[in-house]
Amino acid sequence: MIADQFPWLTAIVLLPLVASLLIPVLPDKDGKRVRWYALGIGIADFALMCYAFWKHYDASNASFQMVESYAWMPQLGLNWAVSVDGLSAPLVLLAGFVTTLSIFSAWQVDHRPRLFYFLMLVLYSAQVGVFVAKDLLLFFIMWEVELIPVYLLVCIWGGQRRRYAATKFLLYTAAASIFILVAALAMGLYGGGDMTFDITALAKKEYPLGLQLLLYTGLLVAFGVKLAVFPMHTWLPDAHGEASSPVSMVLAGVLLKMGGYGLIRLNLELLPDAHIYFAPVLAILGVVNIIYGALNSFAQTNMKRRLAYSSISHMGFVLLGIASFTDLGINGAMLQMISHGLIASVLFFLAGVTYDRTHTMVMKDMGGIGQAMPKVFALFTIGAMASLALPGMSGFAGELSVFVGMTSSDVYSSTFCTVTVFLAAVGVILTPIYLLSMLREVFYGKDAALLCDINNAGLENQEDEGTVCFGTDCLVPEEAVYDDARPREVFIAACFLLMIIGIGFYPKMAMQMYDVKTVAVNANLRQSYAIVSQTNPQIYAKGFLVPQISEVEVAPVLGTF
Repeated sequence: MIADQFPWLTAIVLLPLVASLLIPVLPDKDGKRVRWYALGIGIADFALMCYAFWKHYDASNASFQMVESYAWMPQLGLNWAVSVDGLSAPLVLLAGFVTTLSIFSAWQVDHRPRLFYFLMLVLYSAQVGVFVAKDLLLFFIMWEVELIPVYLLVCIWGGQRRRYAATKFLLYTAAASIFILVAALAMGLYGGGDMTFDITALAKKEYPLGLQLLLYTGLLVAFGVKLAVFPMHTWLPDAHGEASSPVSMVLAGVLLKMGGYGLIRLNLELLPDAHIYFAPVLAILGVVNIIYGALNSFAQTNMKRRLAYSSISHMGFVLLGIASFTDLGINGAMLQMISHGLIASVLFFLAGVTYDRTHTMVMKDMGGIGQAMPKVFALFTIGAMASLALPGMSGFAGELSVFVGMTSSDVYSSTFCTVTVFLAAVGVILTPIYLLSMLREVFYGKDAALLCDINNAGLENQEDEGTVCFGTDCLVPEEAVYDDARPREVFIAACFLLMIIGIGFYPKMAMQMYDVKTVAVNANLRQSYAIVSQTNPQIYAKGFLVPQISEVEVAPVLGTF
């Protein structure tokens, strides 16, 4: 059938890119037609994803599916090779969902709208390309292409320190991504014969342990920067603090997940022997991220910076799940990425909605706006409840899976598991404190009530009509273009919250897409661990940080690739 032969994934990747090239010639004077065009392309591409996966993706198959491969630069061994499996399919859908809604949230963009929506569509294409790339060199190219739109979106439409934040983001991520290229070349050239960058072929090669450790270290730096792992995280608060709300939605909702995806796809699948040595390090870094991010959130007076440090904290659970050596732990890491992508996106969107009214991100200058904006307050509260892992929300299912996975791991010593889980639980306790204090300060605080100078605002004759005071901005109610959440904004927030609550009550909605794949990945890891333990039982010293294993059978791993 023609439908079976149609290059679905190639179309999904290239549609936003090709459509963006038409924006410069699209007849439009005030930017309204361009924004509808960009939104239409986003919806069309997301609908194409849903249809293609519904018809051609089999969640019970752990191998690569919908494979499309075309010779691109055969002299370099570079092919246009794309495919999906349980690791990439849910993240492709997440990218389409978040980016489409972020385009819809950018309705007020009136400064160079053609360039803005052009960059958003290019970013859409690049991030989907990262998740579907089956060729490691193509993966690197898409990773690099994604940097340019983000840099320009922050640099042009950001806050007062936007150039600093954008440059810092570019330097961190571009410098770290060099390790991806080096690792790709090393793996592609190793072993002689024909040079190949196909991930399936690379997984079949047997790399010496020394090379695996070097490659793992480099890739950990590359993906750790993107995942905002301590101490490679400092670009993230600056980027979020200065980026516009739609860009922050994509940064938190999709781009952070590229780091977690890379760790599972390359570090765990291609370098399982090295992961045995690095897993305790990942677990420790995960705990550091959880506590460090939570504690730093308390010190932030800027709402978006507080949410940025909250994202750093939540990414620690992804590291814990990846390091757990359990099916449930790795499954929970995937669910945490999906859940956080939805939760962080809606929180940054609502932060942008609040900024549109108050024209400030300083929380103490927003105090007492709960009565003026009850809809925003209600939506923000639901999003915060999801972020602090309230039962019935997706955040609870993700974090619980990671906790149980780490606790039940028979690879680590009981002391290590106990201390790790206890410290992670401290971070869970800190999360509601800084989130609820943020809600109190923004929506119930009274400190900003006297900041409004009616005389200086030219409203001295309007005192009898009342004024709307947000921070240092004063408006007569009739002149206040923005009051409570508008239908468009309620719709965007509701789309996120319905998914968050749906996954919270029925986690299988998301888990069934990748459960078979994560089980296969973990089986491969445990097989490698069993072989290493049997061939060199003295490789680990007994003690606090040492992985141990008690009777693990070396079973064949079927269908990993």
